[in-house]
Amino acid sequence: MRTPAAGIEIVLAAAAFAARKHRMQRRKDPDASPYINHPLSLAEVLVMEGRIHDHATLAAALLHDTIEDTETSYEELVAAFGSTIARVVMEVSDDKTLPKAERKRLQIRHAAALSRRAKLVKLADKICNLRDILESPPSGWSLRRRREYFRWAGEVIARLRGTNARLERAFDEVFKQTP
Repeated sequence: MRTPAAGIEIVLAAAAFAARKHRMQRRKDPDASPYINHPLSLAEVLVMEGRIHDHATLAAALLHDTIEDTETSYEELVAAFGSTIARVVMEVSDDKTLPKAERKRLQIRHAAALSRRAKLVKLADKICNLRDILESPPSGWSLRRRREYFRWAGEVIARLRGTNARLERAFDEVFKQTP
């Protein structure tokens, strides 16, 4: 059994790992903000708004884009963080070999079957993405594309209902602001 300090250590190690892996990446916002801000925002939403304190969920949130968007392998995550955290990251990772439309369709299709931890990470991810789109839309995204993203995110979240009422309310609040 992990001690509380060990749990905190795994979360901090995940933050440092994600920062290294995403160090050269930027968000698509007009300021090209550092990518690491995104996983940090997920962890903040989970703790502050969702009242989630499970270390494996928080570590997975920090690592959630490493397999999908960096040269990180599942095996590397298992070696560094264990199979529980690595599995959650895999659950929320898209297969980038598939066309974008197929990846989006699969996110909707598979959302209900995700583990509770993966559902929490997915909820936080969609909340953060919608907030980012409202506050600082990605460069080159038309109003139509922003609205399509909101609609699609709503379809994903509809299949996650019943996971965490606080996060679902946070999502609903931002979703009401659809551009």
